Amino acid sequence: MRGASLDEAARDTRLRVDQLDALEREDFDLLPGDVYVRASLRTYASYLGLDADKVAGAYARTAEEVEPPPPPAKLGPVERMIAASRIRDNQRFLLVAAASILLILLAFGLLSRGESAPPKALIPADISSPVPNDPTIRVVVVARSDVVIGSDADGAKASYSLRPGETLTLVALERLTFTVSDAGLVEVSLNGTPATEGVPGSPHTYRFRLGDGGQSSSNG
Repeated sequence: MRGASLDEAARDTRLRVDQLDALEREDFDLLPGDVYVRASLRTYASYLGLDADKVAGAYARTAEEVEPPPPPAKLGPVERMIAASRIRDNQRFLLVAAASILLILLAFGLLSRGESAPPKALIPADISSPVPNDPTIRVVVVARSDVVIGSDADGAKASYSLRPGETLTLVALERLTFTVSDAGLVEVSLNGTPATEGVPGSPHTYRFRLGDGGQSSSNG
């Protein structure tokens, strides 16, 4: 329609004449790859004044169409004999494999039954394992409300301010002393045993020594 020859188009688009001829004849297998075909089509379409997107889209739809596989050809007598022989060989292999697996499972079951179970271990009923004593003084203080605590653990002094629901753990190796500003605002446990004491509304001092059975005394 433009009256341009392939030579002129090749000069203007910088594509070879044989490549333009392949595009004209839609013989895309002669071109080096799908990406090159798409780029060449866009270049040539723009040169001819066509919509490059439509041309590229038409090619993409054509390239994506999968050619259906040809119908299987009829088997001749020799081919049918070979196919039947292969089927019989596959069936024979499957039968042998299944029989082998069955024999292995039977043999394993017989061996398992023949083995005697090991005798049960006898645990003397009158022997109990003593629970080891905790070698430390471990006190847990749970605050019911705002409370101030001053502690002395083996000579190391500290002060704490607890808010409602907060927990404080105090640990000592020999002796532990701590004072709460209000005995009614805390819950105290010694090595897991409840040890809350004191009069609500008054300060209370707890004193613990290792091996004294968790005794405490008050100076308030």
